[in-house]
Amino acid sequence: QVQLVESGGGLVQPGGSLRLSCAASGIIVSIAGMGWYRQAPGKEREPVAIISGTSSTHYADSVKGRFTISKDNAKNTVYLQMNSLKPEDTAVYYCQLTRLSGAVYWGQGTQVTVSS
Repeated sequence: QVQLVESGGGLVQPGGSLRLSCAASGIIVSIAGMGWYRQAPGKEREPVAIISGTSSTHYADSVKGRFTISKDNAKNTVYLQMNSLKPEDTAVYYCQLTRLSGAVYWGQGTQVTVSS
């Protein structure tokens, strides 16, 4: 019903920037929110940034002041601007969409590697 496709990951040096995109397609209605999660090797998946249907935003403490989540409703796309990247930001980043019904959809993930 909903497909999410992430893009924009890659290799960047510490202190650098990347912008991730998540394009949603399918039945895009009754959306509670969208967000970005990440999973580093050997760790559990964790929330990074969430944007609600009313555009309120929430960030993990570890990324506050460095990451910005935004959305373009006309394009059904959510973005994650990541600045001042650190090696500990290295992970697979996943896009998530949650419906008001509680249904949750995930993208396939995009790798972000921060290394010199």
